[in-house]
Amino acid sequence: MIYINFCQAIQRVKELAVSIEGKSLEEKKSLLAKCAATTLSSKLIGGEKEFFASMVVDAVLAIGNDDRLNLIGIKKVPGGTMRDSFLVNGVAFKKTFSYAGFEQQPKKFLNPKILLLNIELELKSEKENAEIRLSDPLQYQSIVDAEWNIIYDKLDKCVKSGAKIVLSRLAIGDLATQYFADRDIFCAGRVTEEDLQRVAAATGGMVQTSVNNVIDEVLGSCEVFEEKQVGNERFNIFSGCPSGQTATIVLRGGADQFIEEAERSLHDAIMIVRRALKNSTVVPGGGAIDMEISKYLRQHARTIAGKSQFFVNSFAKALEVIPRQLCDNAGFDATDVLNKLRQKHASGEGANYGVDINTGGITDSFANFVWEPAVVKINAINAATEASCLILSVDETVKNPKSESAQGEAAAGAMAGRGGGAMRGRGGRGMRRR
Repeated sequence: MIYINFCQAIQRVKELAVSIEGKSLEEKKSLLAKCAATTLSSKLIGGEKEFFASMVVDAVLAIGNDDRLNLIGIKKVPGGTMRDSFLVNGVAFKKTFSYAGFEQQPKKFLNPKILLLNIELELKSEKENAEIRLSDPLQYQSIVDAEWNIIYDKLDKCVKSGAKIVLSRLAIGDLATQYFADRDIFCAGRVTEEDLQRVAAATGGMVQTSVNNVIDEVLGSCEVFEEKQVGNERFNIFSGCPSGQTATIVLRGGADQFIEEAERSLHDAIMIVRRALKNSTVVPGGGAIDMEISKYLRQHARTIAGKSQFFVNSFAKALEVIPRQLCDNAGFDATDVLNKLRQKHASGEGANYGVDINTGGITDSFANFVWEPAVVKINAINAATEASCLILSVDETVKNPKSESAQGEAAAGAMAGRGGGAMRGRGGRGMRRR
């Protein structure tokens, strides 16, 4: 019987679902922005919800069909106001640790080639346990020269590749930094793995583990590269990337705690927009869809005779928990609000009406862009129904005999202690003294 109720509930969700597919890009962006703004209404940055909603929609659209969340980077820079935040259609990350000679490197390029590496460009002695026997002291100089030749050979191959920007996940030492500066090449070492992968996705480059045979196909490119001052930080910004598979939100704010909370708020908005874009069918939120399914099942229960009617009504009543909990969380009278919702849904014109947490009444959730992806609601009902069936199917309790025996012995000992004390007390009073 529960399974039949579940099927009817899912069918009703699909009937009420509305698709946002087939609309123009501008229409879709407008709808998604309003949906994101609704999400941000109750957050700390709710005062600037329109500003951030548009930014979130642009960021989600920038990554296209790729659903990897790490392609949207959020960088936090204390200082300034919220409106100083901006979106980079590409990659932005803080300037990494740099050696002497970095100031001489160019800080802006137009249409540069980008070489991505996962190797060290630093002069270091060999760490292998090796023994070298020299018959002539002059031969020692050849060993020292060999170490210098190795690093110079690597640097020369980087220059010959035609790249104007060299990024590496590992260190780029002072020798390499000065070498690149003399040849008008920008370099940055110790770039984090996440940022390096995002640069690769945006610019179309591939991370290399060797500088040998570097061909044009593994080099990335972008329209503009610039090192820019943002607050007290220097940022390396890659914009106009050909792949366009990543975006970065540079978040500004007055205090670290404020920025951290703003990041969590933006994450919620990004997830909502991303889900709505991936699954184009949505249903009204705010408890509206739950109340409508509940009404539908109650009406269906009247057509059933016998005990089965009780099961259907119980299933319908369980769905009212969601709007009731919304009222409790907002501090409203749940009984009063639920009665209004029942009356509105029973009239046949209130299928989209749910809880209005701003006024403590009811409102058209769909018109106010309080949406839930239909697939999320279907999965939630499915999971709850399966969990209920599993619990009801358990007719025995799993017991641990050892733990039961230990508890039994402890209880018996406690009882014996109390009983023995009592008997001793009674015996002492009742026996004659000799």
